[in-house]
Amino acid sequence: MYRIGIDLGGTNIVAAVVDDDYKMVAKAKTPTAIPRTPDEIFDDIARVSKEAMAEAGITIADIKSVGIGTPGTVNSDGVIEYANNLGFDHVPAKQMLIDRLGCDNVFVENDANCAALGEAVAGCGHGAKDFVAVTLGTGVGSGIIIDGKIVSGANNAGGECGHTVIVVDGEPCTCGRKGCWEAYASATALINQTKRAMEEYPDSVMHELAKEEGKVSGRTAFDAMRRGDIAGIKVVDKYCKYVACGLINLVNIFQPEIICIGGGICNEGETLLRPIRRYVESERYSVYSKIQSKICKAELGNDAGIIGAAILGD
Repeated sequence: MYRIGIDLGGTNIVAAVVDDDYKMVAKAKTPTAIPRTPDEIFDDIARVSKEAMAEAGITIADIKSVGIGTPGTVNSDGVIEYANNLGFDHVPAKQMLIDRLGCDNVFVENDANCAALGEAVAGCGHGAKDFVAVTLGTGVGSGIIIDGKIVSGANNAGGECGHTVIVVDGEPCTCGRKGCWEAYASATALINQTKRAMEEYPDSVMHELAKEEGKVSGRTAFDAMRRGDIAGIKVVDKYCKYVACGLINLVNIFQPEIICIGGGICNEGETLLRPIRRYVESERYSVYSKIQSKICKAELGNDAGIIGAAILGD
């Protein structure tokens, strides 16, 4: 049997047919093109799902279940209670997919949770029962798997680790609080930190790098660091400390077998992970324990959420 996994994003809608080995055998996508009505968006979700099935040479009768990962808060009835970047307010996603696809076995979950589940089962988690996935992107996304199950809390809105505070009265966050981990460890935060350092260091090579690229990006400080630039070195070191601070909190709270780090910043690989591991290893509460949480790079990339959505019904 096959499953359909759907990633509903602010930019694109992607649907894939996933087999029993967690491999995508066919995929289709279309722009989300927001703002649009939920009906228009779910018409397109059904269309790309059917396109993926057609490419795989199967029909809905061959599908065991359909899962969709979406931004925002999802309740136990499969209703997207709120997704600000989609303009969704109490959208009955499960029923809308049942009506459009003719499959009763439909599951809806937060996209970060789907990505965590995908990595835990088919990626770097290698079947770990206690697993945390963190994505360093525009914000800081996270998903928590404990004893093989997604942790989402009584209101299905849990696991928002990016909005735990690491600096009291610190940088303003888009959520309305100050000092959130997201405000210091996201790619957006890194870019802001880089820009401030460039103002402080007018002779930094970061100015040259930004001009060559046409913008300040998450790579600017790392590229400058590799060229021995003092400002770049300071930005990267401070950023790694911020990331590590949040990870230490996660280790101390959950003691997961594995924490995986995803997002575009993770293309830096060990340049990013090595100093982060060093900070975590020196400050975690479990410093003397024989079993320690492993910190690694996510393996599935953008496919993690699709695969995780596909196996929600398993």
